[in-house]
Amino acid sequence: MSDKHALEILTVDCLGDICPLPLMKFKEMKKALQEGREIMLVTDHSCAAENVLDYCRSLHYQFEVVEPISGVWEIYVRKAP
Repeated sequence: MSDKHALEILTVDCLGDICPLPLMKFKEMKKALQEGREIMLVTDHSCAAENVLDYCRSLHYQFEVVEPISGVWEIYVRKAP
């Protein structure tokens, strides 16, 4: 999902964080999406990943989920054009 023309990818490290902290951290960073940036949230809790994805769906954000290693998810989010 990453675009070479994106201004910047902001990383939200939520490794070890339990719900609802990852969603709260994401909400704090979401204003960056308005500026054309992409957010990558990293989590090792499946419920946290689902909460963030549900929130992104409700706002019609584009996202891609990658599981680089078993049990760790990288969620790339950007605002739909």
